Amino acid sequence: MSSIIPATSLTAQTIAEKVQSGEWTALETLENYLTQIAKSDAEIHAFNTVLEDEARAAARAIDERVALGEDVGPLAGVPVAVKDNLCTKGMRTTASSKILENWNPPYDATVVKRLADAGATLIGKTNMDEFAMGSSTENSAFGPTRNPHDLTCVPGGSSGGSAAAVAAGFSPVAIGSDTGGSIRQPASLCGVVGVKPTYGGVSRYGLLAFASSLDQVGPFANTVRDAAIVHEVIGGYDPKDSTSISEPFPSFLDAIEDGVEGLKIGIISELMGDIDGISSEVIQKTREAATLLSKNGALVEEVSIPASLYCLSAYYLIAPAEASSNLSRYDGVRYGLRVDGETLAEMNINTRTEGFGDEVKRRIMLGTYALSAGYFDAYYGKALKVRRLLAQNFDEVYSKYDALLSPTSPCTAFKLGEKTSDPMTMYVNDVCTIPSNLVGHPAISVPFGSGSDGMPIGVQILAPPMQEALMYRVASTLESAEK
Repeated sequence: MSSIIPATSLTAQTIAEKVQSGEWTALETLENYLTQIAKSDAEIHAFNTVLEDEARAAARAIDERVALGEDVGPLAGVPVAVKDNLCTKGMRTTASSKILENWNPPYDATVVKRLADAGATLIGKTNMDEFAMGSSTENSAFGPTRNPHDLTCVPGGSSGGSAAAVAAGFSPVAIGSDTGGSIRQPASLCGVVGVKPTYGGVSRYGLLAFASSLDQVGPFANTVRDAAIVHEVIGGYDPKDSTSISEPFPSFLDAIEDGVEGLKIGIISELMGDIDGISSEVIQKTREAATLLSKNGALVEEVSIPASLYCLSAYYLIAPAEASSNLSRYDGVRYGLRVDGETLAEMNINTRTEGFGDEVKRRIMLGTYALSAGYFDAYYGKALKVRRLLAQNFDEVYSKYDALLSPTSPCTAFKLGEKTSDPMTMYVNDVCTIPSNLVGHPAISVPFGSGSDGMPIGVQILAPPMQEALMYRVASTLESAEK
């Protein structure tokens, strides 16, 4: 098993403190990470684009401000990798699709701007499943990403490049997007922390949409505290996003080490074996996590979320339906790839045929079918009813419990090519993470040991909407106990 894992990983908090104090320079810090990328990314392919010149210019500007005694921000000099579906002004943004292979956006995503305002340096754009459709980062038009723990395995997806970048030491933190588990599942498979915030808690302005009622942007990190720091930077109200929550977030850091004494935590029974495909090792690790929380003073009991048994089916109707609408804008006329034809219709067909990969085409067709006359009520309408029922289930449970616990991924990282021929088998990788997306609640994956194959296992903590501070408390307790 060939592995590329750094011997030590600096935290974003440490880097920011050292740079702000003048003990380290942002440029020297950046160069260390660029060296690691140059050494190993040819094997891993975490990045679609490494922004060496742009990152160096940003690092020099930070050092100049520090020398003038300015407060640069909570991410002073911290290199950050960003998923390639977030717009970066004048810098290639592809969503790992041929249809956007050479597109340079005219503006920055809000998240990208907030990172820069906090002193971070954007080190590169990370590989992903095309338009975030996948669970292995094998659907990229530019080739797969490999898991730094074992180069024969997938890193998860769709934000596999961001997860691999953090795990391989290419950046201390990274940004991904999560529509059905695309941050948390690769975080679990790569042994890092991954967070899906409350829907509307982080701006989606400048995010290339997959499914607009499900998409959410969030951080990857090596520690729970680093994830919380980045979350505080990128979160908060944005008038450019109509779904953005206007109420202010409480600090995630103030109570992060307060422990779980007196909290009531439920283990979701339906995700502990009632669904096919969840390995016994993953279930065992989740039970060990429950035991540790109990030993730290929490009351831990099994709870039932009956509608979770139908989430996978509902998601794979709702998400493709929204995708078929969102991706209609890639028509060969306005921007992106254009493949000419004798008529406008032929040009549109040629462009989309050549520009989109198989999985994207599959989901567009599925979504268009679900929305078509005669099938809307039978499929899409029923999926929405499951979504509403799931929300009611969660409301009932959260009236009695503070947080919930489940596996993150049903298995450890699988081999490259192992599941690409069977889309249904691939879709099952999202079974534990989809519920949080359907209801818009926050969730976090925390590394918690490994399987018999030596590959990482993550456990998932779920919380009510806008209760990330509580979620981080539970996650920090698990992290401390595991170490």
